[in-house]
Amino acid sequence: MNMNMNEYLNLFLEESREHLQNINEGLLKLEQNPQDEETLNEIFRSAHTLKGMAATMGYENIAELTHKMENLLSKLREFEVEFTSEIGDLFFKCVDSLDLMVEKIASGNNEDHDISDLVELLIYYEQQDSSQRNILEQDLEENIDFNEFEEKLITQGLNNNFNFYKITVEIAEDCVMKGVRAFMVFRSLEEIGEIIKSIPSTQEIEDEIFDNEFSVFILSKNSSQEVKELLGNITDVTVKEIISPSLGDIPETNQLEQLATKTDNNTKNKKDNLNHKLSQTVRVDIGKLDNLMNLVGELVINKTRLEQIYKTNDLSALNETVEQIDRITSELQNVVMNVRMVPIDQVFNRFPRMVRDLAKELGKDVNFILEGKETELDRTVIDEIGDPLVHLIRNSLDHGVETSTERQRKGKDPTATLKLIARQEGNSVVIVVEDDGKGISIEKVKNKALEKGLCTEAEIEQMDPEGILNLIFRAGFSTTEEISDLSGRGVGLDVVKTKINSLSGSVMVESQEGEGTRFTIKLPLTLAIIQALLVKVQQEVYAIPLANIDETTIIGESNIKNIQDQEVMMLRGKILPLLKLEKALELPLSSWDMEKEYFVVVVRKGNQQVGLVVNELIGQQEIVITSLGKLLSGISGIAGAAILGDGKVALILDIGTLF
Repeated sequence: MNMNMNEYLNLFLEESREHLQNINEGLLKLEQNPQDEETLNEIFRSAHTLKGMAATMGYENIAELTHKMENLLSKLREFEVEFTSEIGDLFFKCVDSLDLMVEKIASGNNEDHDISDLVELLIYYEQQDSSQRNILEQDLEENIDFNEFEEKLITQGLNNNFNFYKITVEIAEDCVMKGVRAFMVFRSLEEIGEIIKSIPSTQEIEDEIFDNEFSVFILSKNSSQEVKELLGNITDVTVKEIISPSLGDIPETNQLEQLATKTDNNTKNKKDNLNHKLSQTVRVDIGKLDNLMNLVGELVINKTRLEQIYKTNDLSALNETVEQIDRITSELQNVVMNVRMVPIDQVFNRFPRMVRDLAKELGKDVNFILEGKETELDRTVIDEIGDPLVHLIRNSLDHGVETSTERQRKGKDPTATLKLIARQEGNSVVIVVEDDGKGISIEKVKNKALEKGLCTEAEIEQMDPEGILNLIFRAGFSTTEEISDLSGRGVGLDVVKTKINSLSGSVMVESQEGEGTRFTIKLPLTLAIIQALLVKVQQEVYAIPLANIDETTIIGESNIKNIQDQEVMMLRGKILPLLKLEKALELPLSSWDMEKEYFVVVVRKGNQQVGLVVNELIGQQEIVITSLGKLLSGISGIAGAAILGDGKVALILDIGTLF
């Protein structure tokens, strides 16, 4: 690819993904309402645009496959072919293959992918119900042999929307010069199309070695009626029959099934092997960029003003300029954060197709409801949240939701409901995955936790039902052989929890046996700039994200109680466990001082509250999160670092993994 094309590669990738998503969503709608012409038109437009873009960029496989899809879509739009579930499945497989080829291009490879099976199926369905291309038994019985060159010509013609006719011509018995009449037929047909073959051969017809009739196979843009009228003008010539024959090699139904299965497996295997190396891009509203440019302009003006103050020592103007810079940087920060924010729809839009495919595979009837797609999240969070949601949704479908028969036996609606909901709460986004399936048995969770040695009976006795349910997030809680015992809940859920925690979020589960299960994920809006409370522990300053803090309080040593070797305090009638932050950070421990008052930061981890005891509260501040680098990444309890106004570094605490 030349340099000019490389400049457009990112644009091609972005728009291709959009068009493929549009086709995906359109096909899901079309399955519900096959007569929806507007949806059909939208799918056609997306396929047509993608074909044009791919052809321009030189991606022949993508262009060819979308072209064949376009041909079949044209037949559907003209009601010459009826939309069936088989055609729907075929289109979905085409989208999968196109997606695979686009991602190969994104990862720096070429688009190599075998699309021959898909093309064959698309051509078959395009021809099967067409009024002009019916499969006729008589043609199959005649078993006309076309050579390879002729077959290629016919296939190319059909792909370019030519009509393929077999015209049987009868010449009057009393005609003296049959060869001349035959020549006139050939000459007339050559003016409106391309003759592929004749029976008998052209030479035999010229030599008049035939009775009163012969057949001609032709590709033409004209309708059969126009052809009939054209030849009807020749004296002594009658058009006995015009039909649209097949090539005689249309696959049988069982062959089609094998071909479809082969195509499906091929796509899945290729997808599994593909190493994604995707570039991260964000589409930005032009208004946000204008605002950004204006703020940068103001910043430059005030920088010049500061330089002037430095030269003139005009301290009276300094305070005003600093205030202006403070305002500009705050606005600049907000604009940049908004630029990074993208709708969660970018994650959610993959799930309707996934739910449709999995429900079909499992033989379950599921109504999938999406809410809050417009909720915005930081781009870095968006990229990471997809896999945990896939896992939770698959869990719900595979093991939470019952079959229609089982639901009817329980007196439930035969169609299960699966909800994926997003909403903003303050500086956080809450994502809920909820089903009305069989729920989770608390007794089975208890037994499994004891069997696996994840906790003791004494520990379980002290847990409330919610705490017991959350045991399913423990590593090693469940293995494949326990899937049926526990509705599959817990298989790999420790991985989900780890991923959510790494995003400074939390996940919890609620379930009512027999009624359903709800997983709730809470995530920060952004991972780049956060509000934090700065605290002092001994001589060091630490930052605690405000999203994790419920409140702060002060306590004297006399108010600290000890229950089973655990220091606690009473907070509005509730027992609050206390933890010295120096202990959590493995610093040298100081003893309690009766004369002193202690600052307590009440933090929340899931549904649990803990009071972190610190030496001093410094105050609330916006901080920019800086990575600790590869060498120090993954340290439990530390989410990153922030550079403070005095140039010192403060570690940011990760409450999810601190204790």
